Amino acid sequence: MGLRPASKQPSAPPTDESLVTLVLGGDVDAYGELMSRYEPRLMRYVVSLIHDHDAAADVVQVTFIKTYQNLRGFDATYKFSSWIYRIAHNEAMNTLRRERHISQDVDANVAAPSYEPTIMQDIDQTILKGDVAACLDQLEPKYREVLLLQYYENMKYDEIADVLHVPPSTVGVWV
Repeated sequence: MGLRPASKQPSAPPTDESLVTLVLGGDVDAYGELMSRYEPRLMRYVVSLIHDHDAAADVVQVTFIKTYQNLRGFDATYKFSSWIYRIAHNEAMNTLRRERHISQDVDANVAAPSYEPTIMQDIDQTILKGDVAACLDQLEPKYREVLLLQYYENMKYDEIADVLHVPPSTVGVWV
């Protein structure tokens, strides 16, 4: 029996917090990795809040700039994801206050199915998206945002509480 070469285990991707440490140590590429991880998620979240894809892109860009500028102030006792979502939330709310402009284009934040739908399925999906969006739009912003974070962003109550700066029990009541 011969010796087998040691199989190389694939290493787990670095955590957000370890990437932050690398960025603070001067590794600019590590910040690029954080941006790659969060850009699509933040875009989906911000578009769902302000209903304007172009404005959402601006909000996400400002979020990344502010996140980078304030990285030394990141409190590692919280999750990085909650922190960056909170910055995105604040920027989105500032944009809504500044512009008071809400678009009805909801389709931008719903992923396309990975199969070829029939025309009837496509129509049913479009109607359902419109109905869900109309229902969400009728909710007060605090209730709408909790639902978006829980069901679209798959966050847990404690993460939502960190983003919204409310107790987890309040999140439970709002859901």
